[in-house]
Amino acid sequence: MASAPETQSDPLDSFREEVRAWLGENFPKALAHKDNGMSAIDGPDERTEDQAAWQKAMGEKGWGVPTWPEAYGGGGLTRAQARVLQEEMNRIGAWNPIGGMGVMMFGPTLLEYGSEEQKQEHIPGIAKGTVRWCQGYSEPGAGSDLASLQMFAEDKGDHYLVNGQKTWTSGGQWAHKCFALVRTDRAHKHAGISFLLIDMDAPGVEVKPIRLISGASPFCETFFTDVKVPKGNLVGQEGQGWAIGTRLLQHERSSLSGGGSTGRMMAGEAISALAKKYRGVDEKGRLSDGDLRMRLVRHEMDARAFALTLRRAALEAKSNSGPSAATSIMKNVGARVTQERAELGVEIMGMQGLGWEGEGFTEAELTQTRTWLWGKAVSIYGGSTEIQNNVIAKRILGMTEAGESSEQVGGSRKMGQERRATPPPS
Repeated sequence: MASAPETQSDPLDSFREEVRAWLGENFPKALAHKDNGMSAIDGPDERTEDQAAWQKAMGEKGWGVPTWPEAYGGGGLTRAQARVLQEEMNRIGAWNPIGGMGVMMFGPTLLEYGSEEQKQEHIPGIAKGTVRWCQGYSEPGAGSDLASLQMFAEDKGDHYLVNGQKTWTSGGQWAHKCFALVRTDRAHKHAGISFLLIDMDAPGVEVKPIRLISGASPFCETFFTDVKVPKGNLVGQEGQGWAIGTRLLQHERSSLSGGGSTGRMMAGEAISALAKKYRGVDEKGRLSDGDLRMRLVRHEMDARAFALTLRRAALEAKSNSGPSAATSIMKNVGARVTQERAELGVEIMGMQGLGWEGEGFTEAELTQTRTWLWGKAVSIYGGSTEIQNNVIAKRILGMTEAGESSEQVGGSRKMGQERRATPPPS
């Protein structure tokens, strides 16, 4: 009798065992299923002992940025291995302690455009979560029309002398470094922009936090007065800043639309439980308010469909050349779903969802109020809904503006496809 053929073990099975063993040894069980409380823009760098230990372990392992090259401190994992890591973390309620703008925006961009020296200098600190970055894009007179920025970097031979102002600098008061778009040529609008790295503790840098309606101050006005920046801090070439900057925005919009927070979009059960708690149920265990019940179902369907679409889009992006103009669609949908959930939360809580401070409100109720107010900004930061609509119209639908030919738009779209990681200006 012929013997049964031997079955080959899946290499991912052994990797899964490795991940489980490592997580069991390094993830503090006290942190399981808890909010990480380690936002890169919402507060100063304060860590509990467990949080600090978890961040150090993940940073040294490189698994905070699992698919980044090992040579720069990343995990060097394949996409399949990274999915296994995330699955095992989800299983035990673990979360990634490495994040912020360095991970979701600047790091991926520097890996594409930076010199070897720049990658060796900056990527390890991002991968370990030890260096915080902020973004210097918007100015008082250059928001939606970002290409109108005026902060100027004057060539002084071995360095630039930077003067100007940035606004809405997220986490600027806590950041170590800033990646900024600056003007190096006043004669050309887009071609006169360059991408520069600036130390936030350099002489001449002044940061003033902006207090928001939610009570938080995550944004700042940042002033630069005769700030000396070494020539080695120029990413790419002079005049290439617009291409690099728009590529970075694609990474940002991919993250803001849900990348890294897909799990939070799958929050249907949580909001349903909230509704049952505050609104009550009928004899069948259903929400008493039929209209609210129907709107919650629609919201949960939208949130789940959005989360699955994000997952598919992320896989497609990694198999091609990274985020595309489609991230603008995700950004708009993500903003709508996020704001809708906050509105539903306030409605469900009623008067208890409008508390600001004082007795009579739980911590969760006060948080709901501030979250609702904070959510109003989701459709503005990272590019407003109107700007995203323009990107969708021109780069995906091929629509034109007055005086612009379809050949121009088509040519721009083709250039963006042929020149990897270099989308045309909007």
